[in-house]
Amino acid sequence: MQRRHDLDWVRVCAFGLLVLYHVGMYYVSWDWHVKSPDAGTALEPFMMLSSPWRLSLLFLISGVATAFLLGKAQRAATATGSKLRFLGGRSWRLLPPLIFGMLVIVPPQSYYQLVEQLPGGYHEGYLAFYGRYLSAYQGFCGADGGCLILPTWNHLWFVAYLWVYTVALWLLWKAAPRLLEAATGPLSRALTGAGILLWPVLFFAAARVALIGIFDVTHALVDDWYNHVQYFGIFLLGFLIARGDGVWVAMQRFRWIALVLWLCSWWAITAYFGHFVDVAPPHGLRLLMRAAWGLNQWCAIVAILGFAGRLAPGDSPALRYLAQAVFPVYILHQTVIVVLAHHFKAFALPPLAEGPLLVVLTLGLCFAGYELVRRVGWLRPLFGLKPRPSGATVGTSNGMATEER
Repeated sequence: MQRRHDLDWVRVCAFGLLVLYHVGMYYVSWDWHVKSPDAGTALEPFMMLSSPWRLSLLFLISGVATAFLLGKAQRAATATGSKLRFLGGRSWRLLPPLIFGMLVIVPPQSYYQLVEQLPGGYHEGYLAFYGRYLSAYQGFCGADGGCLILPTWNHLWFVAYLWVYTVALWLLWKAAPRLLEAATGPLSRALTGAGILLWPVLFFAAARVALIGIFDVTHALVDDWYNHVQYFGIFLLGFLIARGDGVWVAMQRFRWIALVLWLCSWWAITAYFGHFVDVAPPHGLRLLMRAAWGLNQWCAIVAILGFAGRLAPGDSPALRYLAQAVFPVYILHQTVIVVLAHHFKAFALPPLAEGPLLVVLTLGLCFAGYELVRRVGWLRPLFGLKPRPSGATVGTSNGMATEER
């Protein structure tokens, strides 16, 4: 199975988009850990350009990657006569970063959220807060009665969900491999031609129409059923279409139509949210906009993957570096943004200067953190990196190629 460098580039760019998105969260009216004194609605239409689909895209790519990794593990087990070792390897790549992140990386986000949002402020200092964080203290409550949940995984919910979905897929593969194999062919055939747009759009639209009014988006795993339907659904889809060449060809063929549908649905959704701010929309229009959300979600993904298949560069040292750096940078980025944003308040910078500075400094500090992590052996598994091959020199193309592949 040939490595999909176009998907590597999309993955790198999608995670990079998270940095821009989370810096944007500081300036919009939506709830977040810290907020700019200048927060308002001006950026929200631009945030909506990626809000419906950016995580779905990452779960799709993760599903494709899982198919490649499972196939690689099968071939290795067959060649050596050893047991198939897949789930343990994936767990080792995902669980230590999740646990370490919850214990070390994420707590400053909750601390600064308390400092800024707790009625009367929080004045006991970080060490006192951290003790309460580790003890699962639930007494930090706002005026509306909502309490801060501690400990938490905040932005690392994606890692938790990815591990759970990997386990679920592994169990399904072990229990019913023939069922998965039998589904691959008909699904791939259904998604060639116009079916590449029709069937997934119907799935995502139906999921949102049926579930979003019943289940809130919580990222808490146990009660997040709308997210599980859409994210596990697209994760499984990525797994099943990984080898379906006709599906990827169809994405390229329909990329322009998907782009137009994506942008038209984005315009409709932003107009809808902009108009119905203080008044409830008619029920029928609400359902129609939920369906438009599903249309936007899938058409954006088809457009991005279709254009990437045509235009993305191939393999390069830059791609190998970025593909390895992206997970540690993802783990670090939101905490860096929250800490920087909180302390930037003292300088009272205008948002047009402060926002780009936050982006640049966040990326710079996160890549500096990655450069440290990849050089320290015991830190590597805590950020999802494989142990450095014995004798490999950090920074050589051989070392990076070995680790990433």
